[in-house]
Amino acid sequence: MSTTISVPPQQLLERILTLEIVRVTERAAVSAARLRGHGNEKAADQAAVDAMRRELNKIPIEGTVVIGEGERDEAPMLFIGEKVGMNAGPKVDIAVDPLEGTTLCAKNMPGAIATMAMAEGGTLLNAPDVYMQKIAVGPGYAKGVVDLDASPADNILRLAKAKGVPASAITALVLDRPRHADIIAGVRSTGAAVRLITDGDVAGVIHTADPHNTGVDIYMGTGGAPEGVLAAAALRCIGGQMQCRLILDTEEKRERAFKMGITDPQMIYGIEDLVKGDCLFAATGVTDGSLLSGVKFRKDVIETETVVMRSVTGTVRLIRAEHRQFEKFHLD
Repeated sequence: MSTTISVPPQQLLERILTLEIVRVTERAAVSAARLRGHGNEKAADQAAVDAMRRELNKIPIEGTVVIGEGERDEAPMLFIGEKVGMNAGPKVDIAVDPLEGTTLCAKNMPGAIATMAMAEGGTLLNAPDVYMQKIAVGPGYAKGVVDLDASPADNILRLAKAKGVPASAITALVLDRPRHADIIAGVRSTGAAVRLITDGDVAGVIHTADPHNTGVDIYMGTGGAPEGVLAAAALRCIGGQMQCRLILDTEEKRERAFKMGITDPQMIYGIEDLVKGDCLFAATGVTDGSLLSGVKFRKDVIETETVVMRSVTGTVRLIRAEHRQFEKFHLD
């Protein structure tokens, strides 16, 4: 006589899927890491995408990619609208960035990660793959301490006042792009410091949640919408504030957004608008970085380091794994 154990819906993400998504990002990270320093961004990205897709399709879920690498069914991508999983189990929304920091991986520079988020079906923002304005700070501040529509200088001064320090004690993290020249100038005009990064704004936003250890107080700038939703999922788990706005600066982009249910192209999204329900976030290091250690290839073992978080409980787990089925990782 068999016994069926029923798991309440609110526990599905925690009990069934937490370790499953870790396996997904681990495999993507290992596949990408084999191409570290080879100078081929596309090959590294495709290796991560292919590995992530294979692992997602082994999970007992009815998954839909709502934030992905594209909007059409092109082989190298996990595209928006793609169905993944075993078509059995809970319905979930999925956001992916199989290799955040393709250039970092190709050049074997610090900070490349494989990352994804999973949430209850219908709770992640369904948005086109466009650019997004972002501003983020960590936990512990009154709501609205920063404002996406305020100037960079005003946001620095407001944050410094809330933190009880002079502006010169604040450090802003900004992607090193020509489009951010005004942001950089505005931050520095207050006496605050700017830390520039070449890639990796998911990790960059996460750094704001722990300024004591990372030295990062605020993130500002424009980057990809997929990275924005993934970063919001992480902050929903560990605390913080974030505001975003999609950059829908052409009629074609506005039409694409409208088809996805976005009727206000100027809307400012908070974390709760981007990620409405219970969610899981996982990231595995590809190259060594300040957030995670990269993949290590030993003689008989592959070592990975992954952070996995859940929003409802606020749980953050750091998983250091040794994969001894070395040949299986290579064959898969």
